Amino acid sequence: MADEHLIQSIDRLLPQTQCTRCGYPDCRSYARAVASSAADINRCPPGGDDGIRRLALLTGRPYAPLDPACGAERPRHVAFIDEAQCIGCTLCISACPVDAIIGAPKQMHTVLTAVCTGCDLCLAPCPVDCIAMVPAVGADANWNHVRADAARERYERRSVRLARNKAVRGKRAVQPSVVPLASPEVKRAAIAAALERARARRNRGLGR
Repeated sequence: MADEHLIQSIDRLLPQTQCTRCGYPDCRSYARAVASSAADINRCPPGGDDGIRRLALLTGRPYAPLDPACGAERPRHVAFIDEAQCIGCTLCISACPVDAIIGAPKQMHTVLTAVCTGCDLCLAPCPVDCIAMVPAVGADANWNHVRADAARERYERRSVRLARNKAVRGKRAVQPSVVPLASPEVKRAAIAAALERARARRNRGLGR
């Protein structure tokens, strides 16, 4: 079993984007794998070459270039939502690991760029492709250890909240009087209806 102090030291060197590009579900899991020598130190694109060198110095393992299978290093990007196209499905909110997207069902969503980690995880769930990753500008372009620590805290708070909600749902599931959660078919129908409403709004705007 890996030393807990080493895991924490490795985790502090990671950018805390929680992007999963390393092949692990979060930065902490990757740190644990590196500490136990189950993962190489060159699997974190957001950390980039500097991050690999810091991990090599900490662990005493040899430096290796970033594994291209994990992606490429790039300047910091943040998510941008085209609010005119957003249908308010909330799927991106559910996907964001640090609660950087705010909004409500059937209402436009927006991104808090100051806390967005640029993980890309909100892109795939969006049914209308209204989210893009754009280069961060100004103060948002600087991702330092202070922001990384804040991102870790937001991720941990979110994880605790989701676990608590899951436990509550589990208790409700054993009570026959409680209305069951919507099935995947119902959710798909709701999204389809939202898409139709969005198309109708666009058509009205074009005078069709």
